[in-house]
Amino acid sequence: MKPRISVITIGVDDLEASVAFYRDGMGLPTEGIIGREFEHGAVAFFELQAGLRLALFARADIAHDAGIERSGRSPTEFTLGHNVASREEVDAVMARAAAAGAHVVKPAQPTFWGGYAGYFQDPDGHLWEAVHNPAWMPE
Repeated sequence: MKPRISVITIGVDDLEASVAFYRDGMGLPTEGIIGREFEHGAVAFFELQAGLRLALFARADIAHDAGIERSGRSPTEFTLGHNVASREEVDAVMARAAAAGAHVVKPAQPTFWGGYAGYFQDPDGHLWEAVHNPAWMPE
């Protein structure tokens, strides 16, 4: 398999509220919810960087689409990492997330590996890490 991940889809309980969190609270660009005309089709896409999108899709619709039973939330299944260029940017991301209604799980602080990071959960419990990793500087 060639590494060509282009969409990261996360399941949400309330699509409208989640769109508001990411669009209005976090400032991510989106055209809003599309696909409402299809049963189990409403979804929202956010451009993260060239060639990569974040999709919000109702948990029940993911289960339907995949043909599996809907499962409960589990914030420890994966994290989404947002790498920035400085400690100050980490602090700014954490503050913006908190102001948008995120639950700050771990305030930003120096890490054991020489970086600086904090964790927050979006309204659906997805765990985000705001991180400054000096070895992986963003463009």
